[in-house]
Amino acid sequence: MYRKSRMKKEFVFSLFLIIVSVASSSSILRKNLPILSFDEGYNHLFGDDNLVTNSKDDDGKTVNLLLNKRTGSGFVSQDLYLHGFFSASIKLPADYTAGVVVAFYMSNGDIFERNHDELDFEFLGNIRGKDWKIQTNVYGNGSTNIGREERYGLWFDPSQDFHHYSILWTQSHIIFYVDDIAIREVERSEGMGGDFPSKPMSLYATIWDGSTWATNGGKYKVNYRYAPYVAEFSDLVLHGCTVDPIELSSLNCDMSTNNVDLEDITSSSDERLFKHTTLSSDQRVGMMKFREKHLMYSYCYDHTRYASPPAECVLDSRVAKRLRQFDPVTFGKPPTSHRGKGRHHPNRRADSVVTI
Repeated sequence: MYRKSRMKKEFVFSLFLIIVSVASSSSILRKNLPILSFDEGYNHLFGDDNLVTNSKDDDGKTVNLLLNKRTGSGFVSQDLYLHGFFSASIKLPADYTAGVVVAFYMSNGDIFERNHDELDFEFLGNIRGKDWKIQTNVYGNGSTNIGREERYGLWFDPSQDFHHYSILWTQSHIIFYVDDIAIREVERSEGMGGDFPSKPMSLYATIWDGSTWATNGGKYKVNYRYAPYVAEFSDLVLHGCTVDPIELSSLNCDMSTNNVDLEDITSSSDERLFKHTTLSSDQRVGMMKFREKHLMYSYCYDHTRYASPPAECVLDSRVAKRLRQFDPVTFGKPPTSHRGKGRHHPNRRADSVVTI
């Protein structure tokens, strides 16, 4: 029964990718995919009553995560996914938020403790009058010794209203979106080797105390006089190929059309699927404009951390010159494991991150 259901989901997912490949837009994906209620798609992860849903007003499709002196909070998807589109509208806490970390990410660290994969959106709070920072990261096959962080400013205040944050993950590309603008593309390459995320992952959302590192390298801590800190999540989209958690090693669950006959739909389905995993020329122009204006840090240009840039990096002297205008960056010692994000140890640093 499960395999029949899985094959049906693979067909629907592949067909969906073909249909939207012409538009190739995060907004098309979001608007044409179902939004599940919390009970339909997610489980409470930690934080007891610091996780709040509102079933009366919106059928439980909005989730509030609270951080107070007692604990943070978080939730996790009920299913594991191998590739797909994952999105949320998020409104971050306002006022003094130094040390506060809100994370929206995918991981399999609880299953593959030594060779886990991860795709991160991390939101790092700040002192009053200073902006939130957003950070993306990619880990594959337990490669925590190579943090592929990028950090950005935003063109809006993320605490004043909801904004969309999305991850498209395929066999060959990972694209991070903010309000349907691509901000980062990670392409599978020989340089990355086995570090490209390739194992099924769950979707997580958490809020937790990152006082030791999140704001100016730990200079500014969480001040619980301003608690509770509330991160609001809505429009949660989980769409991809679900994986049986018991048969992880035996399933071939991906974007390919190996098990799906799409000849009656298109004669070049593989080509169109591949096309979908890349950005259109207009999207790429939009991404480059965002990065020219808002990119504050890229691991590829961190000479303090890496004597030589990781093999997949392609350097641009203009980008290097612009990034040098920001304050010097300092790294902590990379952790020996990567099981943080506040799930079990809300006061322990989860990442090796740059401080700006």
